Amino acid sequence: MRYFVTGRQMKQIDQDTIERIGIPSLVLMERAALAIADAVEEMIVAEGKSGKSARILIACGTGNNGADGIAAGRILCGRGYEAVVLLGGNPDHETEEHRRQQRIAEALGVPIVREESESAGSWNVIVDAVFGIGLTREITGEWKTFLEHLCEIVRRDSAKVVAADTPSGIHSQTGRVMGIALRADLTVTFGYGKTGLFLYPGRTYAGNVRVAEVGFSNVSLKRAGWDCTSLEEADLAELPARQPDGNKGTFGKVLVIAGSRGMSGAAYFSALAAYRTGAGLVKVLTVPENRTVIQMQLPEAVVSVYDPEAIAAEEHSTDFLREACDWADVIVLGPGLGQEPYVEYLVEAVLEHAYVPLVLDADGLNTVASHPYLTRYFTENIILTPHMGEMARLCSCPISELKEDPVQAVKSYSSRYGVTCVMKDASTVISDKDGNVWLNTSGCSAMAKGGSGDVLTGVIAGLLARGMDCDRAAAFGVFLHGLAGETAAVKYGENGVLARSLADAVAQTEKENRTGRKTDKDGESRN
Repeated sequence: MRYFVTGRQMKQIDQDTIERIGIPSLVLMERAALAIADAVEEMIVAEGKSGKSARILIACGTGNNGADGIAAGRILCGRGYEAVVLLGGNPDHETEEHRRQQRIAEALGVPIVREESESAGSWNVIVDAVFGIGLTREITGEWKTFLEHLCEIVRRDSAKVVAADTPSGIHSQTGRVMGIALRADLTVTFGYGKTGLFLYPGRTYAGNVRVAEVGFSNVSLKRAGWDCTSLEEADLAELPARQPDGNKGTFGKVLVIAGSRGMSGAAYFSALAAYRTGAGLVKVLTVPENRTVIQMQLPEAVVSVYDPEAIAAEEHSTDFLREACDWADVIVLGPGLGQEPYVEYLVEAVLEHAYVPLVLDADGLNTVASHPYLTRYFTENIILTPHMGEMARLCSCPISELKEDPVQAVKSYSSRYGVTCVMKDASTVISDKDGNVWLNTSGCSAMAKGGSGDVLTGVIAGLLARGMDCDRAAAFGVFLHGLAGETAAVKYGENGVLARSLADAVAQTEKENRTGRKTDKDGESRN
Protein backbone atom coordinates (compact mmCIF):
# COMPACT_ATOMS: atom_id res chain seq x y z
CA MET A 1 0.00 0.00 0.00
CA ARG A 2 1.22 3.48 -0.87
CA TYR A 3 0.52 6.74 0.93
CA PHE A 4 -0.35 9.93 -0.94
CA VAL A 5 -0.03 13.31 0.74
CA THR A 6 -0.97 16.91 0.03
CA GLY A 7 1.58 19.67 -0.32
CA ARG A 8 0.76 20.92 3.17
CA GLN A 9 1.19 17.47 4.72
CA MET A 10 4.50 17.00 2.89
CA LYS A 11 5.77 20.29 4.29
CA GLN A 12 4.86 19.09 7.78
CA ILE A 13 6.71 15.83 7.16
CA ASP A 14 9.72 17.78 5.92
CA GLN A 15 9.66 20.09 8.95
CA ASP A 16 9.30 17.21 11.41
CA THR A 17 12.19 15.37 9.77
CA ILE A 18 14.48 18.38 9.99
CA GLU A 19 13.49 19.96 13.30
CA ARG A 20 12.38 17.06 15.51
CA ILE A 21 14.23 14.06 14.10
CA GLY A 22 17.32 16.09 13.22
CA ILE A 23 18.15 15.16 9.61
CA PRO A 24 19.65 18.32 8.08
CA SER A 25 17.83 19.99 5.19
CA LEU A 26 20.95 19.79 3.00
CA VAL A 27 21.07 16.00 3.45
CA LEU A 28 17.49 15.64 2.24
CA MET A 29 18.19 18.04 -0.62
CA GLU A 30 21.30 16.15 -1.72
CA ARG A 31 19.43 12.88 -1.82
CA ALA A 32 16.60 14.48 -3.80
CA ALA A 33 19.12 15.91 -6.25
CA LEU A 34 20.76 12.50 -6.64
CA ALA A 35 17.37 10.97 -7.44
CA ILE A 36 16.77 13.62 -10.13
CA ALA A 37 20.22 13.16 -11.62
CA ASP A 38 19.87 9.37 -11.71
CA ALA A 39 16.48 9.68 -13.45
CA VAL A 40 17.90 12.09 -16.05
CA GLU A 41 20.83 9.80 -16.75
CA GLU A 42 18.56 6.77 -17.13
CA MET A 43 16.38 8.73 -19.54
CA ILE A 44 19.40 9.75 -21.62
CA VAL A 45 20.56 6.14 -21.84
CA ALA A 46 17.05 4.99 -22.77
CA GLU A 47 16.98 7.58 -25.56
CA GLY A 48 20.16 6.06 -26.98
CA LYS A 49 22.47 9.04 -26.45
CA SER A 50 26.10 7.91 -26.54
CA GLY A 51 28.66 8.95 -23.97
CA LYS A 52 27.96 12.31 -22.35
CA SER A 53 26.71 14.03 -25.52
CA ALA A 54 23.29 14.95 -24.16
CA ARG A 55 22.63 18.61 -23.30
CA ILE A 56 20.58 19.23 -20.18
CA LEU A 57 18.79 22.43 -19.15
CA ILE A 58 17.83 22.67 -15.48
CA ALA A 59 15.11 25.31 -15.04
CA CYS A 60 14.91 26.51 -11.44
CA GLY A 61 12.52 28.65 -9.44
CA THR A 62 13.44 30.66 -6.36
CA GLY A 63 12.34 28.13 -3.71
CA ASN A 64 13.76 24.89 -2.40
CA ASN A 65 12.48 23.06 -5.46
CA GLY A 66 14.83 25.26 -7.46
CA ALA A 67 17.59 24.47 -4.96
CA ASP A 68 17.04 20.76 -5.65
CA GLY A 69 17.43 21.54 -9.34
CA ILE A 70 20.70 23.44 -8.88
CA ALA A 71 22.12 20.55 -6.85
CA ALA A 72 21.02 18.09 -9.55
CA GLY A 73 22.73 20.25 -12.17
CA ARG A 74 25.95 20.17 -10.13
CA ILE A 75 25.80 16.36 -9.90
CA LEU A 76 25.16 15.99 -13.64
CA CYS A 77 28.06 18.31 -14.46
CA GLY A 78 30.22 16.24 -12.14
CA ARG A 79 29.27 13.17 -14.14
CA GLY A 80 30.51 14.82 -17.32
CA TYR A 81 27.26 16.05 -18.87
CA GLU A 82 26.78 19.47 -20.44
CA ALA A 83 24.26 20.82 -17.96
CA VAL A 84 23.21 24.46 -17.66
CA VAL A 85 21.21 25.90 -14.77
CA LEU A 86 18.63 28.51 -15.82
CA LEU A 87 17.40 30.65 -12.92
CA GLY A 88 14.03 32.37 -13.05
CA GLY A 89 12.34 34.94 -10.87
CA ASN A 90 13.51 37.71 -8.56
CA PRO A 91 16.82 36.90 -6.78
CA ASP A 92 15.52 38.70 -3.70
CA HIS A 93 12.94 35.94 -3.29
CA GLU A 94 15.43 33.07 -3.25
CA THR A 95 15.51 30.90 -0.12
CA GLU A 96 18.67 30.47 1.93
CA GLU A 97 19.04 26.87 0.71
CA HIS A 98 18.72 28.13 -2.86
CA ARG A 99 21.53 30.67 -2.36
CA ARG A 100 23.71 28.06 -0.68
CA GLN A 101 23.30 25.66 -3.60
CA GLN A 102 24.16 28.48 -5.98
CA ARG A 103 27.40 29.19 -4.10
CA ILE A 104 28.37 25.52 -4.16
CA ALA A 105 27.61 25.25 -7.88
CA GLU A 106 29.50 28.43 -8.74
CA ALA A 107 32.55 27.24 -6.76
CA LEU A 108 32.57 24.09 -8.92
CA GLY A 109 32.15 26.00 -12.18
CA VAL A 110 28.60 24.87 -12.96
CA PRO A 111 27.16 27.11 -15.72
CA ILE A 112 24.40 29.30 -14.25
CA VAL A 113 22.43 31.81 -16.36
CA ARG A 114 19.52 34.14 -15.66
CA GLU A 115 18.61 35.59 -19.02
CA GLU A 116 16.55 33.42 -21.33
CA SER A 117 18.69 34.44 -24.31
CA GLU A 118 21.73 32.98 -22.57
CA SER A 119 20.16 29.55 -22.54
CA ALA A 120 19.64 29.42 -26.31
CA GLY A 121 20.58 26.10 -27.87
CA SER A 122 19.26 22.65 -28.54
CA TRP A 123 18.43 20.63 -25.44
CA ASN A 124 17.85 16.90 -25.02
CA VAL A 125 16.44 16.98 -21.49
CA ILE A 126 14.73 19.70 -19.45
CA VAL A 127 14.71 19.35 -15.67
CA ASP A 128 11.66 21.18 -14.33
CA ALA A 129 12.51 22.53 -10.88
CA VAL A 130 10.52 25.75 -11.13
CA PHE A 131 7.55 25.22 -8.81
CA GLY A 132 7.22 22.48 -6.23
CA ILE A 133 4.40 21.28 -4.02
CA GLY A 134 3.63 24.70 -2.54
CA LEU A 135 1.92 26.19 -5.60
CA THR A 136 -1.59 27.37 -4.73
CA ARG A 137 -2.15 30.38 -7.00
CA GLU A 138 -2.68 30.82 -10.73
CA ILE A 139 0.58 31.39 -12.59
CA THR A 140 0.69 34.83 -14.19
CA GLY A 141 3.19 37.50 -15.23
CA GLU A 142 6.88 36.71 -15.53
CA TRP A 143 6.46 33.14 -14.30
CA LYS A 144 3.86 32.43 -16.97
CA THR A 145 6.26 33.82 -19.56
CA PHE A 146 9.06 31.67 -18.12
CA LEU A 147 7.00 28.47 -18.38
CA GLU A 148 5.77 29.39 -21.86
CA HIS A 149 9.42 29.66 -22.91
CA LEU A 150 10.17 26.21 -21.47
CA CYS A 151 7.14 24.74 -23.26
CA GLU A 152 8.44 26.25 -26.49
CA ILE A 153 11.88 24.70 -25.96
CA VAL A 154 10.28 21.30 -25.43
CA ARG A 155 8.31 21.65 -28.67
CA ARG A 156 11.25 23.06 -30.64
CA ASP A 157 13.83 20.48 -29.56
CA SER A 158 11.52 17.52 -28.86
CA ALA A 159 13.17 17.50 -25.45
CA LYS A 160 12.26 15.08 -22.69
CA VAL A 161 11.13 16.57 -19.38
CA VAL A 162 11.91 15.33 -15.88
CA ALA A 163 9.91 17.13 -13.19
CA ALA A 164 11.27 17.56 -9.66
CA ASP A 165 8.58 16.60 -7.11
CA THR A 166 5.65 17.81 -9.23
CA PRO A 167 5.28 19.32 -12.73
CA SER A 168 5.35 23.10 -12.52
CA GLY A 169 1.82 24.49 -12.72
CA ILE A 170 0.07 21.42 -11.24
CA HIS A 171 -1.68 21.70 -7.88
CA SER A 172 -0.15 18.99 -5.70
CA GLN A 173 -3.46 18.15 -3.98
CA THR A 174 -6.12 18.40 -6.69
CA GLY A 175 -4.15 17.92 -9.92
CA ARG A 176 -5.55 21.17 -11.35
CA VAL A 177 -3.61 23.17 -13.93
CA MET A 178 -2.91 26.52 -12.27
CA GLY A 179 -3.10 28.62 -15.43
CA ILE A 180 -0.23 26.93 -17.28
CA ALA A 181 1.78 23.77 -16.70
CA LEU A 182 4.81 22.02 -18.16
CA ARG A 183 4.08 18.43 -19.19
CA ALA A 184 6.64 15.91 -17.92
CA ASP A 185 7.68 12.53 -19.26
CA LEU A 186 8.78 11.49 -15.78
CA THR A 187 8.10 13.01 -12.37
CA VAL A 188 10.48 12.18 -9.55
CA THR A 189 8.55 12.95 -6.38
CA PHE A 190 10.17 12.79 -2.98
CA GLY A 191 9.21 10.68 0.01
CA TYR A 192 5.55 10.01 -0.79
CA GLY A 193 3.26 10.34 -3.78
CA LYS A 194 1.37 13.62 -4.05
CA THR A 195 -2.35 13.19 -4.58
CA GLY A 196 -2.47 15.64 -7.50
CA LEU A 197 -0.06 13.49 -9.51
CA PHE A 198 -2.69 10.74 -9.66
CA LEU A 199 -5.78 12.86 -10.36
CA TYR A 200 -6.54 14.24 -13.80
CA PRO A 201 -5.36 16.44 -15.40
CA GLY A 202 -2.29 16.27 -13.14
CA ARG A 203 -1.91 12.58 -13.91
CA THR A 204 -1.49 13.42 -17.60
CA TYR A 205 1.08 16.14 -16.92
CA ALA A 206 3.11 13.98 -14.52
CA GLY A 207 3.89 11.21 -17.03
CA ASN A 208 5.37 8.23 -15.22
CA VAL A 209 5.75 8.87 -11.50
CA ARG A 210 8.70 7.63 -9.46
CA VAL A 211 8.64 8.01 -5.68
CA ALA A 212 12.22 8.53 -4.50
CA GLU A 213 13.26 7.67 -0.94
CA VAL A 214 15.26 10.63 0.33
CA GLY A 215 15.21 10.12 4.10
CA PHE A 216 11.68 10.74 5.35
CA SER A 217 10.29 8.35 7.97
CA ASN A 218 6.81 6.94 8.45
CA VAL A 219 7.11 8.32 11.98
CA SER A 220 6.84 11.81 10.47
CA LEU A 221 4.09 10.61 8.13
CA LYS A 222 1.97 9.44 11.06
CA ARG A 223 2.41 12.78 12.79
CA ALA A 224 1.43 14.79 9.71
CA GLY A 225 -1.24 12.42 8.38
CA TRP A 226 -1.92 11.50 4.77
CA ASP A 227 -4.53 12.40 2.20
CA CYS A 228 -5.28 8.92 0.87
CA THR A 229 -3.80 5.51 0.21
CA SER A 230 -3.42 3.45 -2.94
CA LEU A 231 -3.32 -0.31 -3.34
CA GLU A 232 -0.51 -2.17 -5.07
CA GLU A 233 -0.51 -5.58 -6.72
CA ALA A 234 1.21 -7.13 -3.69
CA ASP A 235 -1.80 -6.14 -1.59
CA LEU A 236 -3.97 -8.65 -3.45
CA ALA A 237 -2.41 -11.29 -1.21
CA GLU A 238 -4.81 -9.96 1.44
CA LEU A 239 -7.87 -11.16 -0.49
CA PRO A 240 -9.63 -13.96 1.41
CA ALA A 241 -8.40 -17.39 0.37
CA ARG A 242 -10.90 -20.03 -0.68
CA GLN A 243 -11.48 -22.64 1.99
CA PRO A 244 -10.66 -26.10 0.68
CA ASP A 245 -13.56 -27.69 2.60
CA GLY A 246 -16.14 -25.03 1.72
CA ASN A 247 -19.36 -25.33 -0.27
CA LYS A 248 -21.38 -22.85 -2.31
CA GLY A 249 -22.96 -21.48 0.85
CA THR A 250 -19.56 -20.89 2.39
CA PHE A 251 -18.64 -18.37 -0.28
CA GLY A 252 -21.72 -16.23 0.01
CA LYS A 253 -25.06 -15.72 -1.70
CA VAL A 254 -25.44 -12.62 -3.87
CA LEU A 255 -28.84 -11.24 -4.84
CA VAL A 256 -28.67 -9.06 -7.98
CA ILE A 257 -31.78 -6.88 -8.33
CA ALA A 258 -31.25 -5.47 -11.78
CA GLY A 259 -32.49 -5.16 -15.31
CA SER A 260 -35.69 -3.96 -16.94
CA ARG A 261 -37.51 -4.54 -20.20
CA GLY A 262 -34.84 -4.67 -22.91
CA MET A 263 -32.05 -4.19 -20.35
CA SER A 264 -30.97 -7.68 -19.36
CA GLY A 265 -27.28 -7.00 -19.95
CA ALA A 266 -26.70 -5.03 -16.74
CA ALA A 267 -28.04 -7.89 -14.61
CA TYR A 268 -26.00 -10.43 -16.55
CA PHE A 269 -22.71 -8.50 -16.22
CA SER A 270 -23.11 -7.95 -12.48
CA ALA A 271 -24.04 -11.57 -11.87
CA LEU A 272 -21.21 -12.89 -14.04
CA ALA A 273 -18.66 -10.66 -12.31
CA ALA A 274 -19.87 -11.74 -8.85
CA TYR A 275 -19.36 -15.36 -9.85
CA ARG A 276 -15.97 -14.66 -11.42
CA THR A 277 -14.87 -12.92 -8.22
CA GLY A 278 -15.74 -15.94 -6.11
CA ALA A 279 -19.34 -15.73 -4.92
CA GLY A 280 -20.77 -19.18 -4.19
CA LEU A 281 -24.31 -18.57 -5.44
CA VAL A 282 -25.88 -15.73 -7.41
CA LYS A 283 -29.58 -15.09 -7.81
CA VAL A 284 -30.89 -12.54 -10.30
CA LEU A 285 -34.19 -10.83 -9.46
CA THR A 286 -35.52 -9.10 -12.55
CA VAL A 287 -38.58 -8.50 -14.73
CA PRO A 288 -40.22 -11.51 -16.42
CA GLU A 289 -39.03 -10.50 -19.90
CA ASN A 290 -35.40 -11.11 -18.86
CA ARG A 291 -35.81 -14.61 -17.42
CA THR A 292 -35.10 -16.62 -20.56
CA VAL A 293 -32.19 -14.55 -21.86
CA ILE A 294 -30.36 -14.53 -18.50
CA GLN A 295 -30.91 -18.26 -18.02
CA MET A 296 -29.36 -18.82 -21.45
CA GLN A 297 -26.46 -16.39 -20.88
CA LEU A 298 -25.65 -17.52 -17.35
CA PRO A 299 -27.21 -20.89 -16.51
CA GLU A 300 -25.21 -21.00 -13.25
CA ALA A 301 -27.40 -18.20 -11.84
CA VAL A 302 -30.76 -18.67 -10.16
CA VAL A 303 -33.33 -16.42 -11.84
CA SER A 304 -36.40 -15.07 -10.10
CA VAL A 305 -38.84 -12.45 -11.35
CA TYR A 306 -41.10 -9.77 -9.96
CA ASP A 307 -44.17 -8.05 -11.40
CA PRO A 308 -43.53 -4.32 -11.82
CA GLU A 309 -47.26 -3.58 -11.74
CA ALA A 310 -47.66 -5.40 -8.44
CA ILE A 311 -44.77 -3.45 -6.94
CA ALA A 312 -46.26 -0.19 -8.21
CA ALA A 313 -49.56 -1.16 -6.58
CA GLU A 314 -47.70 -2.45 -3.49
CA GLU A 315 -49.61 -5.75 -3.74
CA HIS A 316 -47.75 -8.25 -1.54
CA SER A 317 -44.47 -6.79 -2.84
CA THR A 318 -43.14 -6.01 0.62
CA ASP A 319 -43.28 -9.62 1.81
CA PHE A 320 -41.83 -10.89 -1.46
CA LEU A 321 -38.90 -8.48 -1.39
CA ARG A 322 -38.29 -9.07 2.32
CA GLU A 323 -37.97 -12.81 1.67
CA ALA A 324 -35.61 -12.16 -1.22
CA CYS A 325 -33.43 -9.91 0.93
CA ASP A 326 -33.45 -12.38 3.81
CA TRP A 327 -32.03 -15.06 1.49
CA ALA A 328 -28.97 -13.01 0.55
CA ASP A 329 -25.59 -12.39 2.17
CA VAL A 330 -24.98 -9.51 -0.25
CA ILE A 331 -27.36 -7.43 -2.38
CA VAL A 332 -26.76 -5.58 -5.63
CA LEU A 333 -29.42 -2.99 -6.40
CA GLY A 334 -29.76 -0.77 -9.43
CA PRO A 335 -28.00 -1.82 -12.66
CA GLY A 336 -30.38 -1.38 -15.58
CA LEU A 337 -33.50 -0.97 -13.40
CA GLY A 338 -34.76 1.95 -15.47
CA GLN A 339 -36.67 4.99 -14.27
CA GLU A 340 -40.28 3.84 -14.37
CA PRO A 341 -42.40 4.97 -11.39
CA TYR A 342 -42.44 1.53 -9.74
CA VAL A 343 -38.63 1.63 -9.34
CA GLU A 344 -38.96 4.14 -6.49
CA TYR A 345 -41.05 1.68 -4.49
CA LEU A 346 -38.75 -1.20 -5.35
CA VAL A 347 -35.65 0.69 -4.20
CA GLU A 348 -37.33 1.86 -1.00
CA ALA A 349 -38.55 -1.62 -0.10
CA VAL A 350 -35.11 -3.17 -0.63
CA LEU A 351 -33.30 -0.43 1.30
CA GLU A 352 -35.78 -0.84 4.13
CA HIS A 353 -35.45 -4.63 4.38
CA ALA A 354 -31.75 -5.11 3.56
CA TYR A 355 -29.72 -5.99 6.65
CA VAL A 356 -26.68 -7.24 4.74
CA PRO A 357 -24.07 -5.34 2.70
CA LEU A 358 -25.69 -3.68 -0.30
CA VAL A 359 -24.06 -2.23 -3.43
CA LEU A 360 -26.21 0.58 -4.84
CA ASP A 361 -25.48 1.41 -8.47
CA ALA A 362 -26.79 3.05 -11.63
CA ASP A 363 -30.58 3.52 -11.61
CA GLY A 364 -30.67 2.77 -7.91
CA LEU A 365 -28.51 5.87 -7.45
CA ASN A 366 -30.60 7.89 -9.88
CA THR A 367 -33.71 6.95 -7.92
CA VAL A 368 -32.14 8.19 -4.69
CA ALA A 369 -31.09 11.41 -6.42
CA SER A 370 -34.67 11.94 -7.64
CA HIS A 371 -36.15 11.03 -4.25
CA PRO A 372 -33.71 12.27 -1.57
CA TYR A 373 -35.89 10.97 1.27
CA LEU A 374 -34.48 7.52 0.46
CA THR A 375 -31.16 8.52 2.04
CA ARG A 376 -32.82 7.99 5.42
CA TYR A 377 -32.32 4.26 4.79
CA PHE A 378 -28.56 4.65 4.32
CA THR A 379 -26.41 2.66 6.75
CA GLU A 380 -22.75 1.75 7.05
CA ASN A 381 -23.50 -1.50 5.15
CA ILE A 382 -24.21 0.39 1.93
CA ILE A 383 -21.69 0.99 -0.86
CA LEU A 384 -22.56 3.58 -3.49
CA THR A 385 -20.83 3.35 -6.88
CA PRO A 386 -21.70 6.54 -8.82
CA HIS A 387 -19.91 7.78 -11.90
CA MET A 388 -19.33 11.52 -12.10
CA GLY A 389 -22.75 12.27 -13.57
CA GLU A 390 -24.58 10.23 -10.94
CA MET A 391 -22.47 11.77 -8.18
CA ALA A 392 -23.33 15.25 -9.46
CA ARG A 393 -27.03 14.37 -9.25
CA LEU A 394 -26.65 12.95 -5.75
CA CYS A 395 -24.83 16.09 -4.57
CA SER A 396 -26.92 18.55 -6.63
CA CYS A 397 -23.79 20.18 -8.02
CA PRO A 398 -22.07 20.39 -11.42
CA ILE A 399 -19.44 17.84 -12.40
CA SER A 400 -16.89 20.64 -12.66
CA GLU A 401 -17.27 21.28 -8.92
CA LEU A 402 -16.60 17.62 -8.13
CA LYS A 403 -13.48 17.65 -10.28
CA GLU A 404 -12.04 20.65 -8.42
CA ASP A 405 -11.28 18.39 -5.43
CA PRO A 406 -12.54 14.81 -5.96
CA VAL A 407 -11.06 13.47 -2.73
CA GLN A 408 -12.82 16.04 -0.59
CA ALA A 409 -16.09 15.62 -2.50
CA VAL A 410 -16.24 11.86 -1.89
CA LYS A 411 -15.03 12.16 1.70
CA SER A 412 -17.72 14.74 2.49
CA TYR A 413 -20.52 12.63 1.01
CA SER A 414 -19.45 9.45 2.79
CA SER A 415 -19.11 11.24 6.10
CA ARG A 416 -22.47 12.98 5.76
CA TYR A 417 -24.46 9.82 5.05
CA GLY A 418 -22.35 7.21 6.85
CA VAL A 419 -21.74 5.08 3.74
CA THR A 420 -18.87 3.90 1.60
CA CYS A 421 -18.75 5.81 -1.68
CA VAL A 422 -16.94 4.88 -4.90
CA MET A 423 -16.82 7.84 -7.29
CA LYS A 424 -15.93 6.30 -10.63
CA ASP A 425 -13.73 8.24 -13.01
CA ALA A 426 -10.43 7.79 -14.82
CA SER A 427 -8.97 8.09 -11.31
CA THR A 428 -11.58 6.50 -9.04
CA VAL A 429 -11.80 7.75 -5.45
CA ILE A 430 -13.18 5.60 -2.62
CA SER A 431 -14.06 6.83 0.87
CA ASP A 432 -15.61 5.19 3.91
CA LYS A 433 -17.76 6.82 6.56
CA ASP A 434 -14.74 7.52 8.78
CA GLY A 435 -12.95 9.59 6.14
CA ASN A 436 -10.43 6.96 5.04
CA VAL A 437 -9.77 7.47 1.33
CA TRP A 438 -8.28 5.25 -1.37
CA LEU A 439 -7.19 6.57 -4.76
CA ASN A 440 -7.15 3.93 -7.48
CA THR A 441 -4.27 3.83 -9.96
CA SER A 442 -5.12 0.67 -11.93
CA GLY A 443 -7.08 0.48 -15.17
CA CYS A 444 -6.89 1.87 -18.69
CA SER A 445 -9.00 3.52 -21.37
CA ALA A 446 -10.00 0.11 -22.78
CA MET A 447 -12.48 -0.12 -19.91
CA ALA A 448 -14.52 2.84 -21.15
CA LYS A 449 -17.26 0.61 -22.55
CA GLY A 450 -20.90 -0.02 -21.75
CA GLY A 451 -21.31 -2.54 -18.94
CA SER A 452 -17.94 -1.89 -17.30
CA GLY A 453 -19.61 -0.29 -14.28
CA ASP A 454 -21.99 -3.24 -13.93
CA VAL A 455 -18.96 -5.53 -13.81
CA LEU A 456 -17.39 -3.42 -11.06
CA THR A 457 -20.59 -3.70 -9.03
CA GLY A 458 -20.44 -7.48 -9.35
CA VAL A 459 -16.76 -7.59 -8.41
CA ILE A 460 -17.39 -5.64 -5.22
CA ALA A 461 -20.37 -7.89 -4.42
CA GLY A 462 -18.21 -10.96 -4.96
CA LEU A 463 -15.59 -9.71 -2.51
CA LEU A 464 -18.30 -8.92 0.03
CA ALA A 465 -19.59 -12.47 -0.40
CA ARG A 466 -16.09 -13.73 0.40
CA GLY A 467 -16.27 -11.92 3.73
CA MET A 468 -14.53 -8.60 3.18
CA ASP A 469 -15.72 -5.47 4.99
CA CYS A 470 -17.50 -2.83 2.93
CA ASP A 471 -14.65 -0.34 2.75
CA ARG A 472 -11.99 -2.89 1.81
CA ALA A 473 -14.29 -4.69 -0.62
CA ALA A 474 -14.88 -1.38 -2.39
CA ALA A 475 -11.20 -0.41 -2.53
CA PHE A 476 -9.95 -3.86 -3.52
CA GLY A 477 -12.83 -4.31 -5.96
CA VAL A 478 -11.98 -1.13 -7.83
CA PHE A 479 -8.28 -2.04 -7.93
CA LEU A 480 -8.91 -5.62 -9.09
CA HIS A 481 -11.41 -4.36 -11.69
CA GLY A 482 -8.76 -1.99 -13.06
CA LEU A 483 -6.11 -4.70 -13.22
CA ALA A 484 -8.59 -6.93 -15.04
CA GLY A 485 -9.06 -4.15 -17.56
CA GLU A 486 -5.32 -4.03 -18.15
CA THR A 487 -5.24 -7.81 -18.56
CA ALA A 488 -8.12 -7.77 -21.03
CA ALA A 489 -6.52 -4.91 -22.99
CA VAL A 490 -3.38 -7.00 -23.50
CA LYS A 491 -5.49 -9.82 -24.92
CA TYR A 492 -8.02 -7.86 -27.00
CA GLY A 493 -6.33 -4.49 -27.57
CA GLU A 494 -7.35 -1.08 -26.25
CA ASN A 495 -10.40 -0.95 -28.54
CA GLY A 496 -11.53 -4.56 -28.31
CA VAL A 497 -12.40 -5.05 -24.64
CA LEU A 498 -16.05 -5.80 -23.87
CA ALA A 499 -17.73 -5.95 -20.48
CA ARG A 500 -17.95 -9.74 -20.52
CA SER A 501 -14.25 -10.08 -21.37
CA LEU A 502 -13.54 -7.70 -18.49
CA ALA A 503 -15.53 -9.91 -16.12
CA ASP A 504 -13.77 -13.02 -17.39
CA ALA A 505 -10.39 -11.35 -16.80
CA VAL A 506 -11.09 -10.79 -13.10
CA ALA A 507 -10.37 -14.37 -12.04
CA GLN A 508 -7.33 -14.57 -14.32
CA THR A 509 -5.94 -11.37 -12.84
CA GLU A 510 -6.29 -12.52 -9.25
CA LYS A 511 -4.73 -15.87 -10.13
CA GLU A 512 -1.73 -14.22 -11.81
CA ASN A 513 -1.11 -11.98 -8.82
CA ARG A 514 -1.39 -14.85 -6.36
CA THR A 515 1.24 -16.77 -8.34
CA GLY A 516 3.73 -13.92 -8.48
CA ARG A 517 2.89 -11.52 -11.28
CA LYS A 518 5.70 -9.02 -11.87
CA THR A 519 5.36 -5.36 -10.90
CA ASP A 520 6.95 -2.32 -12.49
CA LYS A 521 10.60 -1.91 -11.63
CA ASP A 522 11.70 0.94 -9.37
CA GLY A 523 8.17 1.33 -8.06
CA GLU A 524 7.29 3.51 -11.04
CA SER A 525 3.60 4.18 -11.55
CA ARG A 526 2.23 4.01 -15.07
CA ASN A 527 0.14 7.09 -15.70
